[in-house]
Amino acid sequence: MWMLANCKNGVSSYEISRATGISQKSTWFMLQRIRLALQDENTGGKLSGEVEVDETFIGGKARNMHKGVKARRVTGTGGKAKTAVMGILERGGKVRTAVVPNRKKKALQAEVHKHVEAGSTVYSDFLLSYDGLSENFEHYAVDHAVEYVRENVHTNGLENFWSLLKRGIGGTYISVEPFHLFRYVDEQAFRFKNRKDANGEPLNDSDRFDLAVRKIVGKRLTWAEVTGEVGEKPEATN
Repeated sequence: MWMLANCKNGVSSYEISRATGISQKSTWFMLQRIRLALQDENTGGKLSGEVEVDETFIGGKARNMHKGVKARRVTGTGGKAKTAVMGILERGGKVRTAVVPNRKKKALQAEVHKHVEAGSTVYSDFLLSYDGLSENFEHYAVDHAVEYVRENVHTNGLENFWSLLKRGIGGTYISVEPFHLFRYVDEQAFRFKNRKDANGEPLNDSDRFDLAVRKIVGKRLTWAEVTGEVGEKPEATN
């Protein structure tokens, strides 16, 4: 739990297995249970003030996949074989994430309305799916084909979060099944939100660990739930 709460790029179940002598399958299950504990309950109301919204595609690199896994998961180019993830960041630290079915207007704007207080200032890129947000929010967009920052209009906070998330998945976990992706996103979101204290100072590892331990109360995850009870069961990877 200490390593998952404090290692910037996460920790592999294989590494824990080698260090403890416990089977990789058991350590993988243990880490998934800790990720559930780190999950944000989205308490405290909606995000407000200046809010960034952005989305990205997550997927393992084909060159790192086993031949059988590659044939099953990589069926096209671009984002076709990847999973869409949306991020909503309240400038100052809070971030909320969601695995979404696609990048269409209905899916993305539903998340914005769910998590952002009406009247807040929302910054996005020029994706057409964000058109219409100005009806309920003060909406500004930056065209990344021209510029990444225009005065205070940018999504650099979320770009930083995506960079950390993809570094962990690509460097530590290598390949994550879409079925489990939200758990790994929750893990990174916990570290990102708790990188600083209320005064804006870096949060030390022991305090972050204390926060993680406090979040385990009342949460339970069974092996049947984590592997899926119906259909094709995902693999215990990293």
